[in-house]
Amino acid sequence: MTPPLPSAPPPAPAVAPPWALLAELSHGCPLRCAYCSNPVELISRSDELTTSQWADVFRQAAGLGVVQSHLSGGEPLLRRDLTAIVAAADACGIHTQLVTSGVGLGERRLAALTAAGLRSVQLSVQHADPAASEHIAGVRSFAAKERAARLVTAAGLPLGLNVVLHRANLDALDAIVELGIAWGAERIELANTQFYGWALRNRDALLPSREQVAAARARLAAWRTRLAGRPELLWVVPDYVDGTAKPCMGGWGALSLTVAPDGRVHPCPAAVALPGLEAPNVRDHPLEWIWYRSPAFNRYRGEAWMPEPCRGCELRGRDFGGCRCQAHALTGDAARTDPACSRSPDHHLVRALVDRASAARPHRPVEAPATVPEYTYRQEGP
Repeated sequence: MTPPLPSAPPPAPAVAPPWALLAELSHGCPLRCAYCSNPVELISRSDELTTSQWADVFRQAAGLGVVQSHLSGGEPLLRRDLTAIVAAADACGIHTQLVTSGVGLGERRLAALTAAGLRSVQLSVQHADPAASEHIAGVRSFAAKERAARLVTAAGLPLGLNVVLHRANLDALDAIVELGIAWGAERIELANTQFYGWALRNRDALLPSREQVAAARARLAAWRTRLAGRPELLWVVPDYVDGTAKPCMGGWGALSLTVAPDGRVHPCPAAVALPGLEAPNVRDHPLEWIWYRSPAFNRYRGEAWMPEPCRGCELRGRDFGGCRCQAHALTGDAARTDPACSRSPDHHLVRALVDRASAARPHRPVEAPATVPEYTYRQEGP
């Protein structure tokens, strides 16, 4: 159990309890995806929380009000104790979803996870074309994904697909949606690339043109009309192209928390890259103190930290000033207005990147083959 801290005044009433937990069980992964948002410096397997420590995290999280957890990574299937981890979360009344590449998911493993209380599976897919998918992932993996989808639906678990969209696969949106339907997905998350970690290193190869995004958005609208919500199509906005700051994680320290493989707790998965944040660790502090009291979680809560133009903007209660991690990545200052926002004094930085990406991609029909980009792949391991 984590040691108690000295008594402190009650939490500020404005801070609501969290309802979601991203449990990053391991940074190890069989894939090497060029768009991976995990930190470039990965956490070693030897530094990961133990089974009992994860069980304690779930007990504390449930006590805070958490009702849902994504079991993620890297690849959570690399944890031999994954079944015990699922059972620990389920015993606390927390709904668990496995976020996986599908590599290593066999029938017996899935049966054990389901018996332990796993409620749903989100499967990553890089492209509808096997060769293109494997080029983006950096390894052969498409057949394993197809088999995993078949096993999940046969087991009666809800299946979701997560497809990170970028320059190399946006033109294949129709085929991606058709693949999700064929595989029995109930939800297809079309997540335009967020440029953190390895994705930031590969930004020039991943950033789409305005033309690509506009065409994909039109096809998405047509599919939504045709499908009428079955499966659900979720579109994560391409904020670089749209010029609209995304409400990252529903606001800093507002809805959810992320526990890294080594026990450090962040307001969002990318916050590990912010210098000086000093993320608290569940090995040292109770989760309640981390959520309500820690300097890291209070640093960008509310509106007091906001500079202009955010402070006087009517959208500040909707976009919360945008993404702190993106502000740091683009300007070196996490407290600046997110440059993705068209009202930001730094928006020219993003606009120049999109201008360059758009100029580099001449008009061509969707059916024409795309050039194969070169990537710096996520390192193997850790």
